[in-house]
Amino acid sequence: MTTQAYGAQSADQPLQPLAIERRAPGPRDVQVEIAYCGVCHSDLHTVRSEWPGTAYPCVPGHEIVGHVGAVGSDVTGFKVGDTVGVGCLVDSCQRCAACGDGLEQYCDNGFVGTYNGPTKDEPGHTLGGYSQRIVVDQGFVLKVHHPADQLAAVAPLLCAGITTYSPLRHWKVGPGHKVGIVGIGGLGHMGIKLAHAMGAQVVAFTTSEGKKNDALALGADEVVVSRNRDEMKAHTGSFDFILDTVAASHDLDAYTALLKRDGTLCLVGVPENPHPSPNVGPLIFRRRAIAGSLIGGIRETQEMLDFCAEHGIVSEIEMIRAQDIDAAYERMLRSDVKYRFVIDIASMGQ
Repeated sequence: MTTQAYGAQSADQPLQPLAIERRAPGPRDVQVEIAYCGVCHSDLHTVRSEWPGTAYPCVPGHEIVGHVGAVGSDVTGFKVGDTVGVGCLVDSCQRCAACGDGLEQYCDNGFVGTYNGPTKDEPGHTLGGYSQRIVVDQGFVLKVHHPADQLAAVAPLLCAGITTYSPLRHWKVGPGHKVGIVGIGGLGHMGIKLAHAMGAQVVAFTTSEGKKNDALALGADEVVVSRNRDEMKAHTGSFDFILDTVAASHDLDAYTALLKRDGTLCLVGVPENPHPSPNVGPLIFRRRAIAGSLIGGIRETQEMLDFCAEHGIVSEIEMIRAQDIDAAYERMLRSDVKYRFVIDIASMGQ
């Protein structure tokens, strides 16, 4: 079926209206009529070929919220009209140990991303959520229980939310834990909200004095300006866990020094250039760890959505029209958004 979308034909062209083809729903498929799609920095990297392997035409978008428009004959968990979400994954091998553990994001044979992933559908790679509808296997569709007036702000939970929720859960963050969140952007602001809701003592780190009040309003108990050596030194050896959301190369030693014995610094941002190599001594002598984490599996993403619905958590967003996506990308590069753009897909019909 022909579907309106916004995408790019090459790395040096702006995004433009496209007519794309979606498959008719098969027995296990759910057709989602998309209402909102969040804008992730990964979208920009992919569209502009800043990461290798972009296939064109490229239709990005993996923070999708909408309503079920049709279901296949074997679909049991969804019905027409249900409010649903689609995140970063639309398929995986379903045979490996990772998939068996509900960790499809670590699929040994490679997961299929919501856009720019291999598929039998035309044009041979997946096309994402900057579009009016999408057809997805029922195993990769998620139920959304937030009220209707929050749905636009739910969309970024499908990437920014799960990217921060998964490591917080894996390292068992909760009451009695002192947790640091490095960076107050699309990921970081969700990390603050989630760690606060989990009952931890939350300290936000920012390079900007001007973001202090924002971080406190999001739920941080304290805010540290990371360029201030005295403020950093005051927290030496005191953190159970630090979640580093910054996607630019920076000195990790400044944060490993703040960890307790057995504390972990977890990285979720992927910089264009490698971080400077960390000193080994501070790790060895306190049994500290530097780790990484990638989004989350379907089961955990559903858990995250349910947790957020229960606690009234959504992303802080600015709604845009599809026609304004390139301007939004330029503003993203300047960090000029609090904290996530979301496309109103209805604007595609205008």
